[in-house]
Parts: sequence; C-alpha cells; structure tokens
Amino acid sequence: MVVVSDTSPVSNLLLIGKLNLLPQLFGKIVMPENVLAELSKLEDFGQDISDIKKAKWINIRPANNQAAVVELSKHLDRGESEAIVIAQELNADFLLIDERRGHKVANSLNIKTLGILGVLIRAKSEGLVSEIAPLLLDLETIAGFWMGEALKKEVLTLAGE
Repeated sequence: MVVVSDTSPVSNLLLIGKLNLLPQLFGKIVMPENVLAELSKLEDFGQDISDIKKAKWINIRPANNQAAVVELSKHLDRGESEAIVIAQELNADFLLIDERRGHKVANSLNIKTLGILGVLIRAKSEGLVSEIAPLLLDLETIAGFWMGEALKKEVLTLAGE
C-alpha cells in the first residue's frame, strides 16, 4: 500500500500521542520534504518531533513534477501541493489530508483521500484503539483540531460509539 501524507494528520497524531497508528495501519508513508519542514515548525513551540525525524517508516522525498507543485501552490500551501503531486506520481492508495480545499483538489484528480478522523475510524475498526471518543476530545483540547458537533456525532456513529 502506498500512502502519502500532508502535515495535518501527522502533526495532530503526534500531538495526541497516537503517531504509532500510521505505521500500524499503513506500514510506510511517504512525506514531502516541505511537509517535514512544516512539521519542524512545531519545535518552535517546544514540541519534540524526533520520533518523526528518525522514523524508519516515513520516506521523505521531493515531488518530481515541480511545475505541477508550483501550479497547485497558487491555490494551496506548498506541503499540500507537494503531497498531491507525489500521490499522483506514485499512484498512491491514499493521500492523508485534512484541509478541505486540498481534499477537493485531490479528489478532482482521482486521488483517494483520508483525513485524521478517517484514520481514527480505521484504527478502531482494526482493533488498534478501543474507542475514539477520548481521542476526539484530545484532538480538540490538545491539538486544537476543530470539528462541528454534527461531524463528531457522525464519526462516533461510524465508529460504533
């Protein structure tokens, strides 16, 4: 399985102490160079990202088609643009991305996307977590991840909670 990740799913899972779900669910993930640069900014706020930097299950690579990255960067941030281009180049099974606009662009290019909430639902369905309600609370209170009540209810319903 080939999975490419943007910044948000990795950073949010790191912040709530559940980064280990990514290799458990997907084996290895591919991360654009610019996503690593974006994650490195967490260090400015005292966050230790050494687990990301030393992870053998993360493959950092550049996008080959820089012209496509530049074009997408007119509408998306650089990390999202690189992630989308790499997902295309590798014919990825999934692109992990949370930002709505990036998600829409990726889907318009026939790239399957999965956000952090989908990752958590998948983790529960595979028995990697017993419940996701506390993780949703951690996402909100620790990571500052915003989700409306209707979405939260839908996620909990999908997770059987």
